[in-house]
Amino acid sequence: MLIFGFRIWQTMLNNFAVEEIGIGPASIGWLQSLRELPGLMGFLLGFLVLIFSEMKIMALCTILMGIGIFLTGQANSVPFLFTSTLIMSFGFHFFSSSNSSVVLMAVEKKNAPKAMGQLSSLGAISALIATGVVFFFADNWGYRNIFMGVGGLIAVGGVGLLLWGDGSDGLPPRRKIILRKQYWLYYLLSFLMGCRRHIFTTFAIFLLVKEYGISVQTTAILFFVNSVANIYALQMIGKLVGRWGERLMLSIAFGALIFIFLGYAYITYLPVLFALFVLDNVLFGFNLALSTYFQKIAVKPEEITSNVAVQQTINHIAAVVVPVIGGIAWEAGGSRIPFLTGVAIVSVSLVLAQFMHLPADATPVAG
Repeated sequence: MLIFGFRIWQTMLNNFAVEEIGIGPASIGWLQSLRELPGLMGFLLGFLVLIFSEMKIMALCTILMGIGIFLTGQANSVPFLFTSTLIMSFGFHFFSSSNSSVVLMAVEKKNAPKAMGQLSSLGAISALIATGVVFFFADNWGYRNIFMGVGGLIAVGGVGLLLWGDGSDGLPPRRKIILRKQYWLYYLLSFLMGCRRHIFTTFAIFLLVKEYGISVQTTAILFFVNSVANIYALQMIGKLVGRWGERLMLSIAFGALIFIFLGYAYITYLPVLFALFVLDNVLFGFNLALSTYFQKIAVKPEEITSNVAVQQTINHIAAVVVPVIGGIAWEAGGSRIPFLTGVAIVSVSLVLAQFMHLPADATPVAG
C-alpha cells in the first residue's frame, strides 16, 4: 500500500512542482532534503519500539503518510508543498524501518536475502500499478485529484491496520538500544549509499524534466518499466545475494553505478539516459545486501530494530545535506556536478565493500 502511494507521489512530484508551482533547482533540492529529514530522525524508532510494537508503529505511519499525500494535492505554494512532503515522509520512513526490522527478526539468516527479494518484488508490482494510474489518469483527473484520492485511501487503510491487531508473534519479546564499534562498516556504507541514492533520486528525473522537457506520461513510463524490471530482478537479486554473498553483489552494483553517473554527466541522448535510469533503479535492489549483511553480523536479534533505525539516521544525514548542496552546485556549475560527485561516492563505496567479512557460519556457499 505504501509503495503504491509513494510511487504515485514520486512519479508526479517533479511535473506537479514544475508545472503548477514553478519550482526551481535550488527549491527542489530543499524539498528533497526536507523529505529526508524524518529519515534523519530515524533513531527515534529505537525508543518508540520500547513502548509500541513495530506493527502498531507501521499502522500509525500508514495513516500519517496518507494525510501527507492528500495535503500534497492541496499545495499551492512551495512552503505548503514542503509541509505536505514532510508529513508524508515521516510516515514513509518510520514505516520502512519498522518493516525491515520485522523481516530481519522474523526470517532465518539463510532465507533473508530471498525473502527480502520477494517482498521487494511485491513492492514493484504495487509500483507498477501506481505508474499505470498516473499514465492513464493524470491528464483527465489532474495531479491534485489523484494525490487527494490516493492519500485518502492510504489513510483509511492505515486505520484498518491499526484495528487489525498486533501481529508480533515470533519476534523477540524485548528490544535493546546498543551500538557497537564492530558495526562501523555497516554504518559507513549506509552513509555513502544515502549520498549516492539521493543524488540520483533528486536530480535524475529533475534533469530529464528541466533540461529535456519530458512529460509526466514519459516519467510514468520510466517508472512503469522500472517496476516491470524489478518484479523479476529483485527476486533474482535476493537469490544471488544468498548464493554469492553480500560483498560480491555490492561490488558489482557499485562498479556499475560509476558508469551510470558518468552517463548522466556526459551523455545527452535521451534513450540512453532512459536506459541508465532503469538500470540504476534495478541496482537499488542490491541495497538489500547491506541489510542481510547486518543481520548476519548482529550480535543479538533484539538489537536489530534500534540499529536499523540508527542506520536510517546515518543514511539520511547525507540525504538531508546532499540535495541542497547538489541544487546549489547545479545552479553554480551546471548539471554535471551532482553526477560527478556521485562517481566519487560510489568509487569509495566499492573500495569499502571489500572489507565486508562475515562470521564463518554465515558465509554463503557458491554452487
